[in-house]
Amino acid sequence: MESYRFNNSDLLEAESLRIFREVAEKERQRILKQRPATLWLTGLSGSGKTTVARVVERKLIAQGHLCYVLDGDNVRQGLNRDLGYTPQDRDENIRRVAEVAKLLNEAGLIVIMAFISPYRAGREQARQIIGEARFIEVFLDTPIEICEKRDPKGLYVKARAGLIPEFTGVNAPYEVPEAPAIRLKTGDLSADLAAERLCRYLKESGFLD
Repeated sequence: MESYRFNNSDLLEAESLRIFREVAEKERQRILKQRPATLWLTGLSGSGKTTVARVVERKLIAQGHLCYVLDGDNVRQGLNRDLGYTPQDRDENIRRVAEVAKLLNEAGLIVIMAFISPYRAGREQARQIIGEARFIEVFLDTPIEICEKRDPKGLYVKARAGLIPEFTGVNAPYEVPEAPAIRLKTGDLSADLAAERLCRYLKESGFLD
């Protein structure tokens, strides 16, 4: 069979096709009336990460902004179902979801991440992947006593009984953010007020038109 040789016209066609397919970030911003950002909500289990994330999502959608929530429930059922809860698996979990957030940001979306993400190094890696300008660390600063009282899935009870190994806050560490962009004391703050504060931050920081 005769092999095909690429010539200069083929290369020019490929290059023009590549340029044609490129869409500038500003074009997406103009259409969506927003700048992409990642709100990275971190905190203990029971601190209200997913609850606040969902309220933020609803508020932004109501204002006409395109956004999406990623949390442990929707990624561990598919993308990360092969991962456990060892320190190594937790790091890989965060790396993968950060890469997903980066892609969604590149598509112009505002991404709301709700992950315990217990290690500073893991959160810093996420910042590097997503980009300093788009990464907004939000610490849900809730005492473990309040988290345990909430505990809708009974996870703390099981962890205290030794039924769940490496459970953050009980038999695995949580490294508190040293300088989060936003600190939410969700023991005293309702989910609606916490979400309102995050939406206001996005607006005041120029992410929302």
